[in-house]
Amino acid sequence: MTESNLKIKVCGMKYSENLEELLLLKPDYVGFIFYEKSPRYITTQWAVFSSVFQQGTRKVGVFVDEEGSNILQKVTELGLDMVQLHGQETPQMCHELKDAGLEVMKAFRLEADFDFGQLEEYAQMCDYFLFDAGGPNPGGNGVRFNWEMLQKYTLDVPFFLSGGIELSHVEEIKALRLPKLYGVDLNSKFEIQPGLKDIDKLQRFFQEIRSY
Repeated sequence: MTESNLKIKVCGMKYSENLEELLLLKPDYVGFIFYEKSPRYITTQWAVFSSVFQQGTRKVGVFVDEEGSNILQKVTELGLDMVQLHGQETPQMCHELKDAGLEVMKAFRLEADFDFGQLEEYAQMCDYFLFDAGGPNPGGNGVRFNWEMLQKYTLDVPFFLSGGIELSHVEEIKALRLPKLYGVDLNSKFEIQPGLKDIDKLQRFFQEIRSY
């Protein structure tokens, strides 16, 4: 893996000023959570989406077991570039969204007994996978899983690494030899409070991860 290949996604943004500061760091993806039970649920903060997104930074909507029509409505209203599905969505639903012209990322929670075989039916329906840790919430549990499990991954679909990633993990991430690792997903370990990111800490991560 080279520096130019590894993408950075910052998820769970909620506040306009905080987003403006983040965009100066030129993240590759910014995620907004449309799941009511999440503390990072974005409700009436529509001003967030009036921020100027530079070319190369893509807006991602995160949904959990949401109706396809509702997802498409949000995509149209807010100009989302990608949808991230974090629930029990079927391959058929992924296909329908992809067929509507969207980039689709399907999240999976990797626990000790995870069966990588289940990913095969999603492989033609998704542009990316996201591998997260298990926990009581569909996402954002702030813990990591055993990254060695990813040695078992053999499909061609590129994936994002998620789950409790923090600044101290930079060197470990650099050392990973996973051909389909496409990007990292940052969230709770870079927060002052849910939805409010520590920009200085993120800047350090950006600089260090991009320095190889």
